[in-house]
Amino acid sequence: MSQDRAVRVDAPTERNNPRTRDIDLLPTLDILHVLNGEDRTVPVAVGRVLPELARAVDMAVAALRAGGRVHYVGAGTSGRLAVLDAAELIPTFNVPPDWIVAHQAGGSEAFVRAVENAEDDVASGAAEIRESASPDDLVVGLAASGRTPYVLGALEAAQQLGAKTALVTSNPDVGKVPADVVIAVDTGPEPISGSTRMKAGTAQKLVLTSFSTAVMIRMGRTYSNLMVSMLATNAKLRGRTISILQEATSASEEICEAALTAADGDLKTALVHLLTGADVESSAAALAVADGHVREALRALTQ
Repeated sequence: MSQDRAVRVDAPTERNNPRTRDIDLLPTLDILHVLNGEDRTVPVAVGRVLPELARAVDMAVAALRAGGRVHYVGAGTSGRLAVLDAAELIPTFNVPPDWIVAHQAGGSEAFVRAVENAEDDVASGAAEIRESASPDDLVVGLAASGRTPYVLGALEAAQQLGAKTALVTSNPDVGKVPADVVIAVDTGPEPISGSTRMKAGTAQKLVLTSFSTAVMIRMGRTYSNLMVSMLATNAKLRGRTISILQEATSASEEICEAALTAADGDLKTALVHLLTGADVESSAAALAVADGHVREALRALTQ
């Protein structure tokens, strides 16, 4: 049996929730109503931290434009959500795989099962960042309690490197931490005390999705609300590229298919070509000068 010292975490997520004390006495439908009622408080709580989230987005955009990267660092549920968000950005926005990198305590094994004591390893978190981050980067820590040693070790190492740092937590009383911006979503006590895979996890998912989507928009990976940078890796997504072109240009399916073929499958080039009437070569060149921003390329070709 492990003789490791026990640590009692004083965080709102660990406290007892008076609204769910008799949840084990309820019939199934009532249990689900109670859980749903708790879940509905999370988007409101996320809404209260949008100014802090905006600061983190701006730091990420600055890092990427400077040639740096964004690192997510988490343990347990937080780490799994980080891996999920980073992985989904590649097909959705066709970003380079090293733009946003996820680090999970315990490594890839921890994605499917708990790795003993991994989240308590301060040195491991620090080593991960020292080995992979640079002063141009942004390191985003995710910790429901705000006190996960692996995450704090990573943030401390990032600050020592001169990188920018942010912390996403569900503990508004976290106090002084090694982060330039703290995004503290006050989700309160969990329906099942301490089970931060619930409301705290939902909050982290909402924060990460909004964060990365806003970063991609700012980096020119969309046009309007369309995924014009997406990577068409299957038949469904190849069909979606045609639908996006039709939505953006009102051209026929045949014209869109021809434009996409002429652009060697590059959706942005085909889009600029159809919207401006410029040839494919000029459209691609304008996008290159605009660093992939469709609206800037359109402006350059129509002035």
